[in-house]
This record gives sequence, C-alpha cells and structure tokens, in this order.
Amino acid sequence: MFVVKPVPAFADNYIWLIINPRRHCAAVVDPGDAAPVLAALERERLVAVAILVTHHHGDHVGGVLDLVAARPAPVYGPAAETIPGRTHPLREGDMVELPDLEARFSVLEVPGHTAGHIAYYGHGMAFVGDTLFMSGCGRLFEGTADQMHASLGKLAQLPPTTRIYCAHEYTVANLRFAAAVEPDNADITDRLAYSIALREMDQPTVPAPLELEKRTNPFLRVNEPTVRDAASRQAGRTLARGAEVFGAVRRWKDTFSSTPQM
Repeated sequence: MFVVKPVPAFADNYIWLIINPRRHCAAVVDPGDAAPVLAALERERLVAVAILVTHHHGDHVGGVLDLVAARPAPVYGPAAETIPGRTHPLREGDMVELPDLEARFSVLEVPGHTAGHIAYYGHGMAFVGDTLFMSGCGRLFEGTADQMHASLGKLAQLPPTTRIYCAHEYTVANLRFAAAVEPDNADITDRLAYSIALREMDQPTVPAPLELEKRTNPFLRVNEPTVRDAASRQAGRTLARGAEVFGAVRRWKDTFSSTPQM
C-alpha cells in the first residue's frame, strides 16, 4: 500500500516520505529542512497529512515550522523533548492513527542518542531516527550505554522482515568499522561491497531488513563471542555483560572513523 521515498538533505540526511499513492498523500519523517520536502511534495503532487519527529536535533526538526506554514499538518513527536510546532506529544505505547494515509504506527521509546528519542513502527517499517543506523547506531549524546543497549534490544525484537529506515547515509563507514570488529564475517564483507556499489551509483543504502542488521551490525551483536572478544581486546579487559560490550564497541567506533555520527 505504501511507497517510502527518501528526500536527501544536508550532507547525509534522509527525510522520509511515507506515501499512499492511491490517496495522493504523505507523512513526512524528521524534516530537518523544509525546502527539499516542499519540492518533493510539489513534484509528486502530494498532500502532507502528518509530520513524524523522532528527536529534537536540528537536522531533524529545523524545517518543521516552515513546512507547517506552507503545508499545515499535525506534528507528532516525543513528549519528553522540546519539538517545534508539536501538536501530539507521544510516549511508549501510544498509537499514531493517520486515517487520511490509512496508516497506524506504534511508538517505541528508544533513549540513548537523546533522552527522549522515539521510533515509529507499523506496516512492516520502523522509522528509527538516529538510534539504529545501517550497521551502526547513534552516538550517546544524552543517554547511557545501558539505555542505548536496551533501546537497540527493543528494536531487535521487531519481526526480522521489518525494514529499518534511519536518518543518515553512514552505511559504508559503519561497515568498515564492523569489518574491523569481525574481519571473518562474510555477511559484512558482502554487504560492504554491495553498499559501496550502491553509493557509486548515488543510490541509498537505506532501508534494510532487521534480519540483515542482526548479521552485520556489531551493536546488535554484542552477545556474539566474536564481538565480545574483539571488544575485550580493545578494552584491555574481559567484558561479559552485554551493555559493557556495547559501551566498549561504541567508544571504539567513536575513535575509529572521522565520519560524523550525528
């Protein structure tokens, strides 16, 4: 029923349009910039029926007010954060009902990147903002390793066919790090080659099924012996608890690549 299209913004952001082509309408996810969204809505001849926000960072909310001024629509966002123009504050377990779009999304609280970060799940799709990236995860700006580990664990419980829509094109850099953590993981090697080929054709690497993330994302694999052993070597001590391993892998990633993880 739905077509999901990326609207590139800034250096590496994706703003998502969730489109019902039969009804010629769309929900807009994390509009950090209004101009490319308005251009896409005009080009596709779509009516914006909702704005869904995952967290308060400027590259996710910077275009909300301009977008609402040009195309009035309700704004959904985390109750625990300050979201410009928000009309519907959301918490864990809330449902977002969008009858014009014929869509329904459940709300998951996934703190770690920010204190009140949320994700939207429905129709086999999860819009996860900056919590879970393709083969990566967001930096811990406001939360703890325990919180992010728990949030990723919550997302990992979704059906394996769930398509993960994150907000940044970081996949190649993330997979290069994943290959350093698990150099013998053939799934990582294959996915890196495929992702490089996509980017050379200027194609997005997002979305991907959760099942693939579980095979290639070190932050979802902290209970695997290969990841635990690599993290322990990096930390210089034996790590046992999942959140401990996650914290060590996150710190390792912070210094591994110069690619910004916003």
